[in-house]
Amino acid sequence: MKIHKILNNNVAITNNLQGQEIVVMGRGIAFKKNIGDALLPELIEKTFVLDNTDINYFSKLMENVPKEIILIVENLINRAQIILIPKLHGSLYFVLLDHLYFALERSAQNIYIQNALLWEIKTLYQKEYLLGLESVLSMNKQLSIDLKEDEAGFIALHLVNAQLNETMPDLLKMTQLMQEILNIVKYHFNKDFNVASLSYQRFIMHLKFFVQRLLSNNSILSDDDSLYDAIAKKYTQTLKCTTKIGVYLKANYAHELSKDEQIFLTVHLERIRLEKSNL
Repeated sequence: MKIHKILNNNVAITNNLQGQEIVVMGRGIAFKKNIGDALLPELIEKTFVLDNTDINYFSKLMENVPKEIILIVENLINRAQIILIPKLHGSLYFVLLDHLYFALERSAQNIYIQNALLWEIKTLYQKEYLLGLESVLSMNKQLSIDLKEDEAGFIALHLVNAQLNETMPDLLKMTQLMQEILNIVKYHFNKDFNVASLSYQRFIMHLKFFVQRLLSNNSILSDDDSLYDAIAKKYTQTLKCTTKIGVYLKANYAHELSKDEQIFLTVHLERIRLEKSNL
């Protein structure tokens, strides 16, 4: 593959084997390179395809974005790959650059967008939120601006989206449904859970994938009667909460919990029920 355009030392544009114009990324991939030079495959860390309109927009964006934001985005993605998962969707770089650049422009005009899901994001996606907050604080310090924590919430959603490879509307539906389920749990047990505990974080992680499957109509269909009977007998009170969740999902999402799904929810709910409240 040969370089068609250099965006910075770490980002270039080339063609893939299908002839599509693609963005390739990697540390030092275009350092001391010229148009027409061959790319070293071992330096390519990420690739993603954009249509011609997006390529032109991305190129202009790279010309205008301050170097500080480029470095913040690169650092954010590197840390996300360590703290979250190693493989994030390739377009995350473009999405974050675009978002943070316009956040900078809005700040210059004293325009701040309130994040209506901020509390839910901080609760459901703690790691992503903290990564977003690091980036916001870095921007505020390096560019002498005053972005609010709402922006950290928006960044967190982009990070979650890059892990799940879902569209943003789907992600918002996921977040809303997860919060609806958590509200049922909270009011059933009448307690504030320790959201920092390992059991709670494990529950959130599994709940995230459960909701993703539910919204994709890809639920667990097998029914283990013997295990369900044992769980129902051992965790009678907790199963009542699971039943409430099942009633809600059937009424609002036309989804009927399988016995395996009820087992999954009940076991995780029992773990967090036994923990001390977050007082």
